[in-house]
Amino acid sequence: MQIFQNKSTGIKWRFIVNPMAAKGAVGRRWEKIERLLHAAGISFDHVFTKRKLHAVDLAKEAIGNGCRHLVAVGGDGTAHEVANGICQQKTCPPASVTFAMLPIGTGNDWIKTHRIPKKFHKWLACFKNGKTVFQDIGYIVFQNNNKKHKRYFINVAGLSYDGYLVKKSLCFSTFFSGALYYLELTARCLFTYKIPAAAIVFNNKKNSGKYFTINIGIGRYSGGGMQLVPHAVPDDGCLALTLAGNIKPFIVLLVSPLFYFGKIGWHPKVEFYKTKKVEIKQLGKESILVEADGEFLGEAPVEIGVAEKGLKIIVPS
Repeated sequence: MQIFQNKSTGIKWRFIVNPMAAKGAVGRRWEKIERLLHAAGISFDHVFTKRKLHAVDLAKEAIGNGCRHLVAVGGDGTAHEVANGICQQKTCPPASVTFAMLPIGTGNDWIKTHRIPKKFHKWLACFKNGKTVFQDIGYIVFQNNNKKHKRYFINVAGLSYDGYLVKKSLCFSTFFSGALYYLELTARCLFTYKIPAAAIVFNNKKNSGKYFTINIGIGRYSGGGMQLVPHAVPDDGCLALTLAGNIKPFIVLLVSPLFYFGKIGWHPKVEFYKTKKVEIKQLGKESILVEADGEFLGEAPVEIGVAEKGLKIIVPS
């Protein structure tokens, strides 16, 4: 792993702020955060997102104008969009842009793998005095409205139940956040879900059958702290693949709290693999829905791969 000390002095940062993250908490808190950043001697400017995927365009625009240091302010969705802007732009190699995240959102799973603190004063110390490292980037080619699309992900992509859950969450409201939010959502959706059949090709082998859920990870945590890919290593050049077969819903509900302790592998129908590439196709009439970093994308067929050390990030020293 290549490691560089973070030298923030004299660097101009662009903060890409999602004011609606954490149910509007980011927007309400931003003036105070801005004052604290200035007081800490951080040289920066900021822009607010105004719509879904706006952070992708704002990141591209910043890089096109010469900025090479970006901070996503919000949750995992904001980080996902800024990272996509970094990876999609053509101005410079993506790994030449330094990416940081100020985590203020409903979901903050990506930071857990890298132990990036969530409390602001600790985050500020990490931001000023941390180190830069490179992590891998996943990419996923998928279908939406019968058209092929490509998206990058920095944490975990999920198919089957995970994709179904994220799609349902788009019209679901709750007072909870983090782990409690995902547990409530799981309980509400579990018994309406129909397990699809899939053909999965990876490592020169083909698996087929019904899969309750399929997860592909760069990072280890998703779903408010669940470890569905506990074998993921963010800079080993591989995708961590978890296949969960035809598991009965009441069993999933009964043991779901164990997923937060990385114990998903206890079940005999759960398998762990490492791979560079995986292809997944639908078998039968039930669609295989797809999400990445908690953002709903579309459906299979999909092709998923990895770009080694494609993102430069700031982590604690």
